[in-house]
Amino acid sequence: MSTTTRPVTFTAPPFGLEPVVDFVLDEIDGATGLFALRSEGGQRLFVLDASVHLGDYSPVLTDEQTALLELETPAEALLLVVATPAESGMTVNLLAPVVVNLRTGAGAQLILEGQDYPLRAELTPSA
Repeated sequence: MSTTTRPVTFTAPPFGLEPVVDFVLDEIDGATGLFALRSEGGQRLFVLDASVHLGDYSPVLTDEQTALLELETPAEALLLVVATPAESGMTVNLLAPVVVNLRTGAGAQLILEGQDYPLRAELTPSA
């Protein structure tokens, strides 16, 4: 399996990584749906492809968020969640996903308003 590398330019810096907006999204070999979002300065986030690991997760983007990323169709949106190691395993941030426009490379970490998703959800292994 070949590694996928994709440049991503955020519309605003991801939370905690200010002022950086330019990243590369690298697929981690041997870990389907796991990526490292890396900056030239060494900042790094691990993110999971929600379609692979969170089949029931389907947040709704506002018209403003869709316009911000210039999304023309839902198929253009790569929905990622930030993964963080925890004592009990791994947690994922479902309240503020990272969305990447696959056509343009624009990305944003979006806060989902009016949706009942947790900031730290425990990731359970799939059966």
